[in-house]
Amino acid sequence: MYKYDEIDQRILNERVQQFRGQMDRYLAGELTEEEFLPLRLQNGLYIQRFAPMFRIAIPYGMINSTQLRKLAEISRKFDRGYVHFTTRQNVQFNWHKLEQVPDSLAELASVEMHANQTSGNCIRNTTTDQFAGVIADEVADPRPYCEIIRQWSTFHPEFAYLPRKFKIAVNASPTTDRAAVQVHDIGLQLVRNDAGELGFRVYVGGGLGRTPVIGSVIREFLPEKHLLSYLESILRVYNRYGRRDNKFRARIKILVRAMTPEVFAQKVEEDWAHAKDGPTTLTPEEVARVSQFFTEPEYETLEDNPPALLDKLETVKAFNKWYHRNVNRHKKPGYAIVTLTLKKVGTAPGNINDQELEKIAELADRYSFGEARVTHEQNIVLADIRQQDLFDLWQEIKALGLATPNLGLLTDIICCPGGDYCSLANAKSIPVAEAIQARFDDIDYLWDLGELDLNISGCMNACGHHHVGNIGILGVDKKGEEWYQVSLGGTSGHETTLGDILGPSFAREEMPDVIEKILTVYVENRIEGELFIDTYRRIGITPFKERVYAKAH
Repeated sequence: MYKYDEIDQRILNERVQQFRGQMDRYLAGELTEEEFLPLRLQNGLYIQRFAPMFRIAIPYGMINSTQLRKLAEISRKFDRGYVHFTTRQNVQFNWHKLEQVPDSLAELASVEMHANQTSGNCIRNTTTDQFAGVIADEVADPRPYCEIIRQWSTFHPEFAYLPRKFKIAVNASPTTDRAAVQVHDIGLQLVRNDAGELGFRVYVGGGLGRTPVIGSVIREFLPEKHLLSYLESILRVYNRYGRRDNKFRARIKILVRAMTPEVFAQKVEEDWAHAKDGPTTLTPEEVARVSQFFTEPEYETLEDNPPALLDKLETVKAFNKWYHRNVNRHKKPGYAIVTLTLKKVGTAPGNINDQELEKIAELADRYSFGEARVTHEQNIVLADIRQQDLFDLWQEIKALGLATPNLGLLTDIICCPGGDYCSLANAKSIPVAEAIQARFDDIDYLWDLGELDLNISGCMNACGHHHVGNIGILGVDKKGEEWYQVSLGGTSGHETTLGDILGPSFAREEMPDVIEKILTVYVENRIEGELFIDTYRRIGITPFKERVYAKAH
């Protein structure tokens, strides 16, 4: 992980003191709501339905055991004893008191954490693959580039007040995109050209929300050294031409679509021609400086698939299921990548309490070099587990309820906080997720269904990424009542697609039945080895629509 130096820490401490002064002035009536709004947003503070929501950055999803313990401590001291992990690899507190936020920021600063630019019309937390650096098929480790982007974008004066919020994601695997780069304002795919040189394929103008758009490629190969200068040119074109008169038309995706990707790319190239060899050019020394924070830990020389592991897989059925669902192959022989699913029945997806956080910190120290990762799917990863320790780890996390073998299956639901917390939501998300999890709480059935993404958003802002779920659920308001619209066929990855709306919306109590009918159509029509998305693409939406909206006789 990146470690702060003296300058980093001083900047962070000064930021905390600055916001403490701003908060004091606001509480004393010296700042109006309008004046305080941009100040609190750029420190991660929202005013939600019942209490302030406080969002903390977890840069590119990396978090250490000390930081996990601090989150647990803050949740007890200033909140209600739990936290919520988001699809942006951030963490949120839902019940902070306004006047306590500066104290919480100071606690965070003591462990190199912050809320800088987690909200507001600025460049937000850069995200990446949760398996970065430990998966075998990546072109290169994307984390150094995420850190370079973070350092460049933090407090960048030119991009502090963009037309709208701005999100960047980086992916390094040529086969799988776990960062969903095609639905970000800028998506960067690490590639190598024919000469073997490292660079990026650049997507621009992706995003979900009110107007979902898949990003367009505006440059097939951007040399590594020009990363920052090219990003600056994209941001300058956006800052110059992006709309500021209507926040619903202000995202870069609207600008790219209005200009056309070709014209937008041309304007970026024209700007970049004057800036490409300027002071932001990345030198090999600077890339090496940042990369040194992401070197390999002290791996042991271990036997791959040790006999003790194979014996437990043979004799303990529940462990075998968890292993084949929640464990991924590590690039180093004898090691494994483990995902802890925060999706047990009766708990809101992505939520975890203080005691569980502290236990994960302990497990990270004992089993995974003191580090963990937060995923886009609202789960937690321990990335460096010795295979010989997998059974012992499984027993410990099973006792915590964090070993549900449903990773990538129907009940591994992505879900925003919805109307239970968010003042923007049209409907509640969490009760729908819980009802679906309870209805389909049969691991054997889930395994038979196979991989299937179900995503839920409480409003058109699409924080639950419902547009790219194989099954997407959107909360809508109908004359003051909560209803839910269903879409089918969405995917995120190298071939991102947006879901098709099934038809008229449903009442909340109908949702488990609706999902069951959809799944029944899939099971009746699938051919051997076919996943839900494959069947949907083959037979289309009509059979699902006919079954779901058929009148009972």
